Amino acid sequence: MTQVAEPRKWDFTSGTLPYRDQLFKSALRMTRSVEDAEDLIQETYLKAFKYYERFAEGTNFKAWLFKIMKNTFINSYRKKKLQPPKVDFDDVQEGLEETLMDKAKDPTTDPLAGVLSGEMDHEVRQTLVELPHDYKMVVLLADLEGFSYKDIADILEVPVGTVMSRLYRGRRMLE
Repeated sequence: MTQVAEPRKWDFTSGTLPYRDQLFKSALRMTRSVEDAEDLIQETYLKAFKYYERFAEGTNFKAWLFKIMKNTFINSYRKKKLQPPKVDFDDVQEGLEETLMDKAKDPTTDPLAGVLSGEMDHEVRQTLVELPHDYKMVVLLADLEGFSYKDIADILEVPVGTVMSRLYRGRRMLE
């Protein structure tokens, strides 16, 4: 007697992408660009489809998707950092020194600063942007996205105790 394989809970061929809106909000916070956020989500679902057999049934699918998205963003960010900056030929004509000075004056070096500007007042936003990365990610996932400690631990690949500690300290820093 042959066993019949269980149907997959998530059918990627149906055209509906689960948790797309929540992923998009977080992707927009990470990338500060609608186009880059769409690309990040597309890459996330592509990897989820490709590696779906690694998903452990009965675990949190949403957290699994967020973990894929976070890792994809970090990997692409590191890859971009290693590449030399690209300069448009029109900018070179205006003068390299002028272009570099304009870029040095750009205050929005943190990807979260632009997206968070519409969601909270300036003082809270500035404090959140200035938090160390580990604390910032835990506070964002817990307080803005509503993930449980266990889900955050899975997404960030740290113990639950570390999540609790970082969330407590991050909230104290925000106060």
